[in-house]
Formats: sequence, structure tokens, C-alpha cells
Amino acid sequence: MKLFTPAVVIAAMTGILIVPLAQAAAAPGQSPPETTWSAPLDEAHYLFYSGRYAEAAAIALDIRVSDVVNLEASELRTSALHFQIRRALGEPEDRGKAWKLCEVCQELMPVFLEEFRLGRAAARAAVEDDATDDDALFFLGKLDLNYVWLQLATVGRKTGLGEFREARESLNTVLERRPDHIRAQVARAWIDYIVATSLPRGTRWILGGGNKDRGLLTVENAAHAETTRFARAEAMFALWDMRAREENFTEALVTAHALSRDFPENRELVRFITRHEGGEDQ
Repeated sequence: MKLFTPAVVIAAMTGILIVPLAQAAAAPGQSPPETTWSAPLDEAHYLFYSGRYAEAAAIALDIRVSDVVNLEASELRTSALHFQIRRALGEPEDRGKAWKLCEVCQELMPVFLEEFRLGRAAARAAVEDDATDDDALFFLGKLDLNYVWLQLATVGRKTGLGEFREARESLNTVLERRPDHIRAQVARAWIDYIVATSLPRGTRWILGGGNKDRGLLTVENAAHAETTRFARAEAMFALWDMRAREENFTEALVTAHALSRDFPENRELVRFITRHEGGEDQ
């Protein structure tokens, strides 16, 4: 069933991935902090939030090859592959034509789909084996959303309703049982925010409605909660993005400065700070 409106409606939804639209190179005069990573997945997350998507995807693949049911690595890899595709495609006026001409996109799409199908199958199997496995249920929802955002927002294909519904149901179930699950809070908050602000009323009703204020409040609370380093980063990027969308540039600038201290290579943060420092909001 194809029900979603074109990408102009869904484009903002990429924020649910909670990743910056960063560039690969380090900001002028800045270098990443010297860090010895205790776990490869931590390094992959750092690279991901720094905009070094290919490197993050490569490490995630190494992890998943050695542990085929590592759902976190699979989810991270689909996110990184998506943003490699998005970077290569750019923001053309004619998305269909640009897609056909994008050789990198054509190469990476089957890689993304393979990882998505493998990860989703593993997550579904884990949930079928243990319906109380909230981590598996979360990753099932998150993998579904990664697929939806790639197809609708980046490629512009009007598909993904089944995955959207499965994702929403999965996240709702996780939060009913574990209301303190920060990553599920953030992913669900983005659904609330985007459905409320970017979809036509009829589509909003079909998708279960949204609530912009609830989405904003949820990410504000999540960004200040005690949690792991990268779960907090995910929430902080969501908070920055939503505040910018609301044109609350003063608060968005505060969040961007905080994030740039942890991810100095993220050039999208640098550009935002440069543009809005000193009260510029145009």
C-alpha cells in the first residue's frame, strides 16, 4: 500500500535518525580528540556522529560479521549507509533524475537493503523467541524507520507504510514497559513531532496522530537524562534539530555549542554556529 505523500512532506523526518548532516572533513583548525576506544562499536558511533559515515559503516560491518545478531551494529550500519547515500545524492530539484545519475547511490542501495533485511529478520526472530526482549523490539522499530526515511525522504519513493506502522507499534510497546528507554523516547518523539508538523491532516489521522509539544518536551528531557554517551548525543542532536526547526535559534545555538565540543569534526554544527553566532537568525 502506497499512502505517504511525496518527499517534501517526509524530508524533515530524517531527524528521527538523530544524526547530523555533517561533512567528512574536520572543521578548519580543529582535530578530533585523542581517544582510545574500549569497544569498536563506540568508535563507530563517534565516527557516525562526526559525519564520517563510510568509516562508521565499515566498523559496524566488521562487528556484525563476527556477530550476525548484533542488532545495534546492524542499525548503526543502515543509518550510516543511508547518510552516505544522502550525501552523494545531495538535494536536487529533480530527485528522480539525480537518483538515476548517482552511481554511488546505485552501489550503496542494495548494500543498505541487504543490511536492513538481515537486521530486521534477526530482530523479528529475537522478538518471536522472547516477546519481552525490549532491546530487540526497539531495534526492530529503529531499523524499520531507517528504511522508511531512506525511501521517502532521500529517494522520494512513496512507500513504507507497513514498516512505519511496525516501527510505531514496536516503540510504543517498549515505552509502555520501559518508559525510561531514552533511545525509544527520542525515536518516538520524532514521530510525534513530524506527524504533527509536516503531514496533511488526513494522513496524520491514518498514522495515529502526532503531538509537536510532546515531541519537543520528550527530547528536552531525554537530552538531560542520565544515560550512555551516545544515547545522550542522539537526544542532543534531536533537541538541536527541533529547536532550529522551531526557529528558536538562541536555544539551538546553546545545544550546537555543547555538541561541537564532543564532535568537533561535525561541520554542520560548525556552519550552524558560524551562521547564528551573534544573534544572526537568517
